[in-house]
Amino acid sequence: ARVIRGQVLSIKEQEFVQAVRAMGANSFYIIVRHVLPQTATYIIISATLAIPSFIISESVLSLIGLGIQQPDPSWGNMLSLATNASILVLQPWLVWPPALLIILTVLAFNLLGDGLRDALDPRNLQR
Repeated sequence: ARVIRGQVLSIKEQEFVQAVRAMGANSFYIIVRHVLPQTATYIIISATLAIPSFIISESVLSLIGLGIQQPDPSWGNMLSLATNASILVLQPWLVWPPALLIILTVLAFNLLGDGLRDALDPRNLQR
């Protein structure tokens, strides 16, 4: 909420918003037409770039035993089971599927966030 508030205050002081206000537009029109599109873009981009850190945090916490507990599936639990000493020696390939899925998912969300930032950035939109 603090980041969004800062973003709205920054947009509110820009010249195009002051120009619309000087032309006599009401506050609702300014919010819906100018402030909200730029803020929504920022929210979507920051959410897609924050999801990978949540995935990695959950995986690490589950790996060390502080995250999601055993009956529920998670990639951290799968890694924890695969890194057991007896399983790691006898079946080392069990580590690769959850590790690769974590890496691919984090990479996919980072690429999605970068692509959305490039596509939805109001400064890059051409009219």
